[in-house]
Amino acid sequence: MPSTWFQWHTHIITAGTRVLDVACGAGLHAIAAAEQGAEVVAVDADPESLKLAEAAAAKANVTVKWVQADLTVDPVPDGPYDVVMVFSYLDRAQMPRFLDAVKPGGHFMLETFLEQQRELGWGPTADEHLLKSGELWSLVEPFEIVLAREVLEILDGRSRAVASILAQRPLV
Repeated sequence: MPSTWFQWHTHIITAGTRVLDVACGAGLHAIAAAEQGAEVVAVDADPESLKLAEAAAAKANVTVKWVQADLTVDPVPDGPYDVVMVFSYLDRAQMPRFLDAVKPGGHFMLETFLEQQRELGWGPTADEHLLKSGELWSLVEPFEIVLAREVLEILDGRSRAVASILAQRPLV
């Protein structure tokens, strides 16, 4: 099931919307965006995850352009995009590149783990993969924050501590 954050913001993903899903994993959010009628490009470094994603997209009868790339060294697929989304992934050094891929007036949607996730016994544990409380806001500057949250929620029967943001690139 796509994250609640994604589900709350599907109104920004409509037929013809160009979407980039960064670190897409098995394609859960990319497929959900394609089901909304979006033109989706989904990137991940892991070929096994992309094979699972391709099979899931075929089963859902949607088209997604799957790209195997390591975005720490490879270029971001040609944009700009109406929506760039990142779920359960954090690479502070690459954030400017991800934000640059958003067209003026477009949206950046991110949800990933907070440091409090360590206490829940699953998920990432390294500082480089966990957000400090209040940190996400500064990572999306100079975008305008539409909505943001930090929450402990239960999804798929597991508690998770996440920060989520929907931000919009200024038109100028």
